[in-house]
Amino acid sequence: MEQSNLGERRKPAVFITGAGGEVGHGLISSLSGDRNLDIVATDLRDIEQSLRVQCAETYLADVCDRDALDRLLAMYQVKEIYHLAAVLSTRAELAPEVAHQVNVNGTVNILQIAAEQGRMYGEPVKVVFPSSIAVYGFGSLTQKIQAGAVSEYEYCKPSTMYGCNKLYCEHLGRYYAHSYRQLAQDSVAGDDKNRGVVDFRCVRYPGLISAETIPTGGTSDFVPEMLHAAARGVPYKCFIREDSRIPFMTMPEAIDATLKLAAAPRNSLTQIVYNIASFSPSAGEVAELVKQHFPKANISFEPDERRQAIVDSWPEALDCSVAGNDWGFAPTYTLEKAFEEYLVPRITKQYESVS
Repeated sequence: MEQSNLGERRKPAVFITGAGGEVGHGLISSLSGDRNLDIVATDLRDIEQSLRVQCAETYLADVCDRDALDRLLAMYQVKEIYHLAAVLSTRAELAPEVAHQVNVNGTVNILQIAAEQGRMYGEPVKVVFPSSIAVYGFGSLTQKIQAGAVSEYEYCKPSTMYGCNKLYCEHLGRYYAHSYRQLAQDSVAGDDKNRGVVDFRCVRYPGLISAETIPTGGTSDFVPEMLHAAARGVPYKCFIREDSRIPFMTMPEAIDATLKLAAAPRNSLTQIVYNIASFSPSAGEVAELVKQHFPKANISFEPDERRQAIVDSWPEALDCSVAGNDWGFAPTYTLEKAFEEYLVPRITKQYESVS
């Protein structure tokens, strides 16, 4: 890594990867109010102007390119990293080796940067890592139904590349937080009370529903796809069964929870990984609610066997009690309230402005 002179004081900064997505939008908008920290943001695609003006620097950069990352961060003392860059579930199944390269090797690069900055400045660098319900895996639909709400460390046998990547990276984060270079003579590995040079915090997202972003075909996108299709007045064929059920939350809730976990005192956290979720509707229940708000909605169900199998391997609900106890997580919305106060008004307005 490029080094500054000993007498040179680097600027304190928050580093955000994959900043062009909606989670990145929300984080930048919230963090930009803290004038004590510069925001350095990267993405593989151009970051829109409304975000660039809120950041000290924005770059086109690949998290797999360690040399490029080092050059970008040469002038900054990184205090926090929000590592959002990832190849998501559906695309990861189409290009699993690419997904592994980005999701795992990219995360190792971020953890190494955090460790080096932590050692350089003598204080831990906070790494906030979004994971996913894709880390879970059930052997059968019966097992899924019988399990009910699952905790963070149950049934972690993923059946997708994305889930495998995320679960492994959760363990890598734990290693860098507690055991990094534990046999080296200058080891600064931490224990449960003193977590060394990397303060790794993982928030495990359920399906996320956004009123602002057009869904991109992700495995859990059947809920936002129904809504956007109904608002546009076009038919929608749902790719899973009506009785399929997984946990969800709205995008604003996910952003708020991520920031709340990041702000929690270190000594209040009892584990590395935290489940969060707000509600767990079936696809059929969602369809009925969509039709209440959009009476002309045309929704049918034509399950795709392969995508259905992935959804069936994910839990029906998540046990979020530890997040509630450790840092005060609580859902903002029920499904009905999310439709009434957030999703329907904003999606309707979005398409009214287009027409």
